[in-house]
Amino acid sequence: MSIKVMIIDGQADFRTLLMHHVTTHWPDAIITAYDPVTAGHLPDEFSGAGNDVILLGSQQGNRDPMVTLRRFAKRPGFPPVIYFSNVNDAQALKDGAAAYFDRSKIRHNALIDDIGDVLGDSHRVVSTDTLFVGDKATGLHPLIKGFRLVRKLSVSDHSAVYLARKESADVDVVLKVLRQIPDLSDGLGAFDRFLQEYVMIAGVDHPNIVRIHDLGVADDYAHIAMEFLPGGDLKARIGGGMRENEAVSCTRQIASALATLHSLGILHRDLKPGNIMLRADGTPVLIDFGLAKQMRVEQEITGQGAIFGTPYYMSPEQGHGQEVDERSDIYSLGIIFFEMLAGQKPFSGSDAMGIIYKHTKEPVPKLPSRVSHHQALISRMLAKRPEHRLQNAKEVLEWL
Repeated sequence: MSIKVMIIDGQADFRTLLMHHVTTHWPDAIITAYDPVTAGHLPDEFSGAGNDVILLGSQQGNRDPMVTLRRFAKRPGFPPVIYFSNVNDAQALKDGAAAYFDRSKIRHNALIDDIGDVLGDSHRVVSTDTLFVGDKATGLHPLIKGFRLVRKLSVSDHSAVYLARKESADVDVVLKVLRQIPDLSDGLGAFDRFLQEYVMIAGVDHPNIVRIHDLGVADDYAHIAMEFLPGGDLKARIGGGMRENEAVSCTRQIASALATLHSLGILHRDLKPGNIMLRADGTPVLIDFGLAKQMRVEQEITGQGAIFGTPYYMSPEQGHGQEVDERSDIYSLGIIFFEMLAGQKPFSGSDAMGIIYKHTKEPVPKLPSRVSHHQALISRMLAKRPEHRLQNAKEVLEWL
């Protein structure tokens, strides 16, 4: 079952920032955001029912936030409250807060640890070492037959990614393994999303979408064996400098892949150079559909208001937790196209909140003069409002 979090603060960007922190660790979290400045203060009889934790900010309009905190804390059965303030307000702990943070210096790991503490043992992070027996050395994985592990590529809370050799075909593959943990509710959600990822892309045959070789499911493990892409990622390729014709060709191919995905009702929602890998011949390939969702079931799975993705490449609507459609992927592709042409991101900042603000408010930067003839296309892809953008990937292809 997904955790339920209520965020109460009068600053929209701060509410968005807290959403990012929560959904980065609990992607299935159901988040309610409440603005006491515009919507008015919650009534005294508000019980917090239905929420697992309340994130209370100090921006409470004309009311002393400590008054709100004390009212919450003294109500029997009220959910634990984590308080955020601009000052070192240790008094908050005395007034009933379960934890306190300086809202200008939030450390992600510390926040997640404290939320996990107040939620209880069922939501704590489990060490990956306890999930993957035999992953510390190369060799046969005891729970996944037919694959010889070469090396571990990456690891997260509930999954690990290996370079492996499929013995029956004598071919290198990327093996993604995830363990279901029956008593860990967010682990179960991750397991379901993992299998959905396979269902969505296994049947897609497109030269710029990663090929899936195999799926296996055991009692508490699942694995996907997918195409090994030895050319590295587009992020590194951009770092080395790209010619204009390369940038145009790459954008055209990824737009073609998006057109296929969108025609099937699938959004990627995490387009970034790190999720575009290269084959040995340089062909760009979309990978990592862990955030992709079928549009028709999006709300049932994620819950209204959840935010996913990477701020540098997010559309304005995605950055503010609003409903997204294929035009959000078009925006992300436009950011990547700009970066390939200019050698730098169009919007940057010192924190996620600042970057999201620039996506929403700042004008689209100008390309260098040598590639300025692409400015019209960039401007159409990076329009702030979805209705002002190119409406689908086919229109991007037509422009190119």
